Amino acid sequence: QVQLVESGGGLVQAGDSLRLSCAASGRTFSSYTMGWFRQAPGKEREFVVASRRSGGVIYYADSVKGRFTISRDNAKNTVYLQMDSLKPEDTGVYYCAAAALSTNLVTPTSYAYWGQGTQVTVSS
Repeated sequence: QVQLVESGGGLVQAGDSLRLSCAASGRTFSSYTMGWFRQAPGKEREFVVASRRSGGVIYYADSVKGRFTISRDNAKNTVYLQMDSLKPEDTGVYYCAAAALSTNLVTPTSYAYWGQGTQVTVSS
């Protein structure tokens, strides 16, 4: 069982940066693939980025490549999402998720554990 708690969301202007954090409970954090998803009002949950267990292999959605960076600190059971050059279309609720397996990382159903989400709003 893994419990996830996100923090760091807020209201920013286009071009600003934010860093989201996701703190995980449990002793086996390092064995999980960690992902970030987002959901805008009226839209489906969208893959943003995923980091395999050790952080060695990372996948980004095309829409955030070059602007967002995922990192994880296994000693602190925490995964981070650094978001730079934010755009209004990045607005949404951002969710942290954990998966025991490492396949189909862009699919929400691959992740068994989810945080409650944190709101990110980017004004133009």
